[in-house]
Amino acid sequence: MAEFVTDGGHGDGQGDGRQHDGGDGVAAELVSEDELPEVARSGGHSGRVSRPNKAALAAGKGSPLARYDPLQAYMRDVQRYRLLTPAEEHEAAVLYFESGDVDAAARLVTANLRLVVKIAYDYRRAHKNLSDLIQEGSIGLMQAVKKYDPYKGVKLSTYAAWWIRAYILRFILNNARLVKVGTTQAQRKLFFNLRKEKARLSALGIEATPEAIAARLEVPTEEVIQMDRRLSAGDMSLDAPINAGEGSAQSRVDFLPAKADGADSVLADAEIGEMLREKLDSFGHTLKGKDAQIFHQRMLTEEPRTLQELGDEFGVSRERVRQLEKRLQMKLKDYLASELGEGMFDA
Repeated sequence: MAEFVTDGGHGDGQGDGRQHDGGDGVAAELVSEDELPEVARSGGHSGRVSRPNKAALAAGKGSPLARYDPLQAYMRDVQRYRLLTPAEEHEAAVLYFESGDVDAAARLVTANLRLVVKIAYDYRRAHKNLSDLIQEGSIGLMQAVKKYDPYKGVKLSTYAAWWIRAYILRFILNNARLVKVGTTQAQRKLFFNLRKEKARLSALGIEATPEAIAARLEVPTEEVIQMDRRLSAGDMSLDAPINAGEGSAQSRVDFLPAKADGADSVLADAEIGEMLREKLDSFGHTLKGKDAQIFHQRMLTEEPRTLQELGDEFGVSRERVRQLEKRLQMKLKDYLASELGEGMFDA
């Protein structure tokens, strides 16, 4: 399976933006209607979908309840768009590259939608819904058109194949399980290649140790061990009973710690808060003049007045008010430490 490198943009797995001619020969070429996979032309099924004969339907002999297949309908729409000649493709690409013409970009995208279907079909065994893969690949195609430089001498289909595969692979990786199993570049490489590398080493008569796999794939050994464990174990539900065979009603979620604090912690915090409020009131009654105003209008209110406002009221500079506030904070700290104790004050 193709490997890809992230390059910003949509999500965390995209094409690397390289324009070089020589990817997959089949996927890198424009695909004609005859070359589309039969499974795609027939709506995503292993055999052709039988279509009611129009004459029979007109005569009332056919079934009036023909099944609607979205993928088959999409394939009919894709075939309506004409393939561009190399000259037309280059002209449209230059127009979009230089002026950002949206219509030119639309022509490039629609003319290459069959390529998306061809590449998506290659990964049909990795995801059960072919339509999902086509959708993600189409997003990759649009990104490729956005990044394409027509002056580098590379065909758009060759360049776009990298982006289409990147988006499809990213989608497969993110939706393989309910819990995401690959987040780093090394993990994504292992997700797609670990089992194949194990089989390759076994066929060569080499023991498939984590060290051997890590050396061949150029990833850390610890990543190999972790990914092997993730792929070997299935998803586990927290709501599943622990001992299903014994009829136990307890599940794993029952043993998870509660997010909220316990009743004892809530009660203790409430008592400490009440004590602190009482001590603050007592401290405030000991203040007079400027200290009292700074304490109530700067330190206790939710909308404190500015140093400049208090300075203008006191007839002093804002720096002097700051010094008075700093001195008051030190007095408050000493007062609370003497009333509540050093240990409680530090906590």
